[in-house]
Amino acid sequence: MQSFLEPEQPTILRWWPLAALVVGLATVLSVFTGYSEPQTAAASPNPTQQSRILQSVTTLQGRLHRMPNDSLGWAQLGSAYVELARITADPSYYAKAQGVLDKSLALKPEDNGPAMLGLGALANARHDFGAAKEWGLKALAAQPRSAEVFGVLADAYTQLGDEGGAMDAVQNMLDVKPNVASFTRASYFFETHGRIDDARMALDRALAAAGAPDEIAFCRYYLGELAFNSGDLAEADRQFTAGLRVVLDQTLQQGQAKVAAAQGNIERALGAYKNLVMRTPLPQYIVEYGELLDAAGRQEEAAAQFEILAQQQKLMEVQGATDDLATSLMLADHGDKAEALRRAEAEWGRRHNVLVADALAWALHVNGRDAEALPYMDKAMALGWNNALFAYHRGMIHLALGQSADAEKYLAQALATNPHFSVLHAPIAHKRLAELRSGR
Repeated sequence: MQSFLEPEQPTILRWWPLAALVVGLATVLSVFTGYSEPQTAAASPNPTQQSRILQSVTTLQGRLHRMPNDSLGWAQLGSAYVELARITADPSYYAKAQGVLDKSLALKPEDNGPAMLGLGALANARHDFGAAKEWGLKALAAQPRSAEVFGVLADAYTQLGDEGGAMDAVQNMLDVKPNVASFTRASYFFETHGRIDDARMALDRALAAAGAPDEIAFCRYYLGELAFNSGDLAEADRQFTAGLRVVLDQTLQQGQAKVAAAQGNIERALGAYKNLVMRTPLPQYIVEYGELLDAAGRQEEAAAQFEILAQQQKLMEVQGATDDLATSLMLADHGDKAEALRRAEAEWGRRHNVLVADALAWALHVNGRDAEALPYMDKAMALGWNNALFAYHRGMIHLALGQSADAEKYLAQALATNPHFSVLHAPIAHKRLAELRSGR
């Protein structure tokens, strides 16, 4: 079978008839920076994803109390803890996951695919992508036809910047189980390679494969994100609203809040973000809320949010989870610029991913080292990703170097891609572009 990921095969629709699709949502794109999760009165009364996982944890704990030598049960419990950490932003679950997964391996050291898979997912969640790759390969040796293992490897290879490895893992995942989890990873691959139409078709296939309300909401959220990132606010709002008619989901609420802010409905957006960070203080929500507060002239409240984020990141590090990428971007815009550069350089030392290249370029820029920054922007944009923030960063670096024509080109590209790409940076892009054009 020819790979659907090859550019000469622009659509994956021909390869898997809908009747053959397998329904089920694995741990999908849980580590992809810039992706997150989601509301209306018509939401479904179905139990939330979190409550179902907690119920599963209770069931597994009871089973393990009766059968303490059940290596599979310990592995399943560990994977459940990893998922709880992701959806609750509670890093204490990482240590719990580590403990029970280690116990599973102690009970069955050889060919323990479920425990190795869980440790790979845990390493991805902690942003230790090198370890995730190693555990994924070990799990693959034990379970060579596991879609979930290919998912862990796809996430690890993507974050490590291994494009060939990521493509092969996603293709293998689709070959084994063409479901929501595999199609959404395919969509991300397409998007980061500038193939937006293919990314949208992959998400449409994921939506067609979705069965449970959480799966439908998940697909609607990423369809909304794809639309928002392309500057289509109406389509983004339609997708977020459609998802919220199915299930009450905080990521869809975040999507609606972002659309409201882009439409100028600041008070509505602020109210939505306040509710989000009070219930689930995910780093992305805190940053977006803080920047919106700052844009609304509420600087003290904004500073408080960034302080909360800084404290949260310290707690994450205590639990073995490091995210120097997100921390660097936050500090470059809102904190210690020298520390932002140190963090970005540390992350680049671990992995050469396009997101890290962009963060390092931006950290060099805010520290006045623009000539050094430009080669990293080349690396960030090498895949052809239509990323408005990347284009903005490059435009501002050219501007600082006095390269007006290139600055105008990339600032215009950022705003053409998505005129609402950032509450903080989009207004600056508009202002600088207007100055460049008026000075011609």
